[in-house]
Amino acid sequence: MNTESIKECAIDLGAQDCGVASIDRFVNAPDGYRPTDVYSQCKSVIVFIKQMPTDIILANNPVPYTHAAYKMYDEMDQIGMNMCRFFQKNGIKAILIPSDTPYLYWDQANKRGQGIISLKHAAVQAGLGIMGRSTIFINKWLGNMVYIGAVLIDTVIKPNTLVTDFQCPDGCRLCVNACPQQAIGNNTVNQKLCREKSTILAGRNWDIYSCWECRRVCPYRTGKNSN
Repeated sequence: MNTESIKECAIDLGAQDCGVASIDRFVNAPDGYRPTDVYSQCKSVIVFIKQMPTDIILANNPVPYTHAAYKMYDEMDQIGMNMCRFFQKNGIKAILIPSDTPYLYWDQANKRGQGIISLKHAAVQAGLGIMGRSTIFINKWLGNMVYIGAVLIDTVIKPNTLVTDFQCPDGCRLCVNACPQQAIGNNTVNQKLCREKSTILAGRNWDIYSCWECRRVCPYRTGKNSN
């Protein structure tokens, strides 16, 4: 079992890229949100990504983008489930990380939530890309419309090299300036301000994503060679 065989499995299951992060790369994660807090025997974090069909973001109505996002979460979880079966077959214990909810931590007053580990930070640590100024994860070739899944395993696998040859364009503030809530600043996002605009509660208590300007204006929306 090695990095390449794991990546090959993930791609066969429908992912577009996959990387491995060693557990020592998470020492600075907040207490309670490290991979070993989820699974004490974790030795490696397997992270995989897949791009949403990119033109969906151009819809004027929020429903197509919302529906596609929920479908992407389902796809990532299904890949993760099958990755767990792959590891189980090979005698490796594996724990699925949900690609979205449920959260254990939710601060209603500040509309601030945290997954059981930060998938976007895990993707960075697995050598799959960078954190943009908007704090959205960006892959060099697939852009910022990628969704992330992860599996924790009890086996040491050689980690991928971190990305050092790619970053947000110097001086670019398109996402900062486009945010209608002015929620982006200093490589952080005020979740309360963001969620007041980006999520609405529609009929029958459906959560609808209603703002994605930071993704849309990014010059790397579909990858480094985006127009």
